[in-house]
Amino acid sequence: MQRLPNFRQIASLMTISLLMGACTVGPDFEKPKTDVPKTWDWVSKPSNNAQTLASTVSLQSIDVEWWKQFNDPELTKLVNRAMGANLSIRQAATRMEQSRAHQGIALADQFPRLNGNASYSHQKPSEKGVIAVFGGSSTAAGAAAKGTGIGVLGIPAVNIQPFDLWQYGFDASWELDLWGRVRRGIEYADASFEASNEAKSYAMLSTLAEVARDYIELRRIQRTLEIIRQMEDYAQQHLELATQKVENGVATDLDVSQAKTQLASIQAQIPQVEEQQSEMINRLSFLVSAPPKALQAELIQPAIVPPVPPRIPIGLPSDLVRRRPDIRQAEAQLHAATAEIGVAVADFYPRFLLTGSAGLQGLKIKDLANWQALQYAIGPSMTLPIFQGGRLKATLELRESEQKEAAIAYQNTVLQAWHEIDNALTAYANEQLRNDRLAEAVKSSQDELELATMRFKHGVTDFLPVLTAQKTRLQSELDYANSTGKISTNLVALYKALGGGFDPATEIVTKESK
Repeated sequence: MQRLPNFRQIASLMTISLLMGACTVGPDFEKPKTDVPKTWDWVSKPSNNAQTLASTVSLQSIDVEWWKQFNDPELTKLVNRAMGANLSIRQAATRMEQSRAHQGIALADQFPRLNGNASYSHQKPSEKGVIAVFGGSSTAAGAAAKGTGIGVLGIPAVNIQPFDLWQYGFDASWELDLWGRVRRGIEYADASFEASNEAKSYAMLSTLAEVARDYIELRRIQRTLEIIRQMEDYAQQHLELATQKVENGVATDLDVSQAKTQLASIQAQIPQVEEQQSEMINRLSFLVSAPPKALQAELIQPAIVPPVPPRIPIGLPSDLVRRRPDIRQAEAQLHAATAEIGVAVADFYPRFLLTGSAGLQGLKIKDLANWQALQYAIGPSMTLPIFQGGRLKATLELRESEQKEAAIAYQNTVLQAWHEIDNALTAYANEQLRNDRLAEAVKSSQDELELATMRFKHGVTDFLPVLTAQKTRLQSELDYANSTGKISTNLVALYKALGGGFDPATEIVTKESK
């Protein structure tokens, strides 16, 4: 009667292994601590000028869909299209899918592996191979002397005929995770997946901010084009006026020449600005994964620069670490690097496996239906690293160094975030102050141009004061338009620096992305 395996002993070994499995070598990850102020310095200590700004900040939570505060339907439409079609976002989403697959691979290591097998072979032993070495047939001394028989069996090798061998069964193996090597591997995979998820969020934030910035820049360029064309009309009118005065003998040809030069100088700026307009439309087309000129008909008509709201919610400094995707990504990468140290430490310890196989084997296929054809093997095995040439030690040193680098990268990311926010807040406030002064300059330059034109009409002065006033008016109008656009783009930069309102518990779903 065949002796069956002692399943009680095997069960006891598995129970002991599971109890020992509570041991996990390597350092446990602890979330890095970040000292943050209770409020923003710019909010707690505003300058006297900042108190008079048309658009100020508050400590209310950031709206996830912050771009809607510009109250521009076209901008909202472009953002929705980009969120659903942008290739950078889709690429980041694909990387996240890959990370999820790696996570599944790591999770599989904690379970036993079971494989089925079946085979058939037709075999013929070699008369000159291993069998001939044994020799020493008990029935033929001559054959033994020549090494042509099997001494143990007493069967001459030449008498072994070809035969069939049939078998099927299964084999299984399970690593006993005594030191937590597998669990650390799962921890690493989970943290890596989290990092890839945050990378996707950051790609969404960057793309969204780029769409808003480019759209605002397009409207600023279109406003610039309108100003230049208005000044072209003024210059054309002044040329006609100078020509009439020459015909009436109250002006010189120099006045006409100066008027022509001024008109040509203004007209020369139009192709350059139109080129910028076309380039910006193409950039927006690219962000929504459309071919060049795809948005030409939709965006070619000028519109005002999206105005900023009077109150800007920026949240609390303590929310920054939770809100910015790149900070959360750096934290997840630090977690992954810490888990890898545990994997490297576990490699110094023995590895225990439970292995087993069972199946049926016979010389004829009908033998596989006979219980006597059963064969099995079961038992534990162990591998112990004795000499690896310093590989394990070097690997551990590498993982520890990578963990230090990840910790430094996290600190650098947080510090950079503080600088970006502080710079963005300052730029947002100062540009508003500059815009107020430029608005005054526009009004003054307009009065100056009207006065110079009137004096020229009445023959009080020549055309030079008109020419100077035209240049001043054009430049002040352009400066004011650029400043107005910059206020809005500075707000976009501020929202991006603040993390854009993204929350790990909140996912934006647009109509295009469903």
